[in-house]
Amino acid sequence: MGSERAVAVFGAYGHTGRFVVAELRARGFRPVLVGRDPDKLKALTYGTEAYGAGVSGVHGIEDRAAGAYGTAPDIRTASADDPASVDRALTGAAAVINCAGPFATTAAPVIEAALRAGIPYLDVAAEIEANLDTFAHYAERAHEAQALIVPAMAFFGGFGDLLATAAMGDWATADEVHIAYGLSSWHPTAGTRTAGAVSRERRGAGRRIRYTAGRLEHRDDAPPTLEWPFPEPLGPRTVIGEFTMADVVTVPSHLTVPEVRTYMTAEAARDLSSPDTPAPAAVDERGRSDQTFLVDVVVRSGGAERRAVARGQDIYAVTAPLVVEAAERVLTGRTRAVGVASAGRMFDAPDFLRALSPHIGVELFT
Repeated sequence: MGSERAVAVFGAYGHTGRFVVAELRARGFRPVLVGRDPDKLKALTYGTEAYGAGVSGVHGIEDRAAGAYGTAPDIRTASADDPASVDRALTGAAAVINCAGPFATTAAPVIEAALRAGIPYLDVAAEIEANLDTFAHYAERAHEAQALIVPAMAFFGGFGDLLATAAMGDWATADEVHIAYGLSSWHPTAGTRTAGAVSRERRGAGRRIRYTAGRLEHRDDAPPTLEWPFPEPLGPRTVIGEFTMADVVTVPSHLTVPEVRTYMTAEAARDLSSPDTPAPAAVDERGRSDQTFLVDVVVRSGGAERRAVARGQDIYAVTAPLVVEAAERVLTGRTRAVGVASAGRMFDAPDFLRALSPHIGVELFT
């Protein structure tokens, strides 16, 4: 298999990284497994239970695919604070997918290594501040180098941006974008908790962010609670308003919309905030949890309204087909931009969403 099918996965043994590795193998790519801990990389490779419970389904997919290669999986130890090790890890790779949070720490070093190697960079960052850093620090350099950098290519950030872009259709501008997340529950991974702590530290204790009047605004008050009219079968639910996610970075990075608001079902918000909520546990052969989601995107312009709705299972697992589909399109030249670009700017959003239909049900209403 040629190097054009070799994709480095930085943070391969993390919860989301394992789904990404399995998805790459299922699509015929050769994942290069990269991480700090060689023992965890070996545990992932050979399907042992030495690292992490409840992921046997993901390991099973990897084992079957690895057998088809007839060669040992490619394991490379690297740390974000050791540039030489990251350079070695990316040698021979056609692209790199960064799954290692917190991205405030890992994004810049891996982007720098990708730029040195001359290969595309994608990540699954949900951290607002880390994504802002990527746009601010690399937009000009990446454009000059004709490099491709796609941040937030995940459930939060990338998926909402694709849905909002598809819903916009032929509108050049809109007044408002609303993205409501109807999660049945939210059992956060250790990585989610760590990334959240880093973001809270960066913005200041008790402060939150919203996107209004065409800019990001820090606020010290509590977010509002309201009812959102989700489509059936979810129906109306209590949500936390202005529960701001990475969509407030990705959507306005290329769409002319002065108001971008995101919402989260109250039950899921409580799960996330509770220190006692356990990590997600696998319930099927693919390693997915029993969490379900419904994402309801509403775009308004004047008196007109357009809507996109998506349904699926497990927000961490669904990140894998999102970012791997993006990697496939980047490596086959199906892109619409150079430099740093979010999913909705980089790709044909409706076509991208149609390609995800085996994993996610998507409907567009105008």
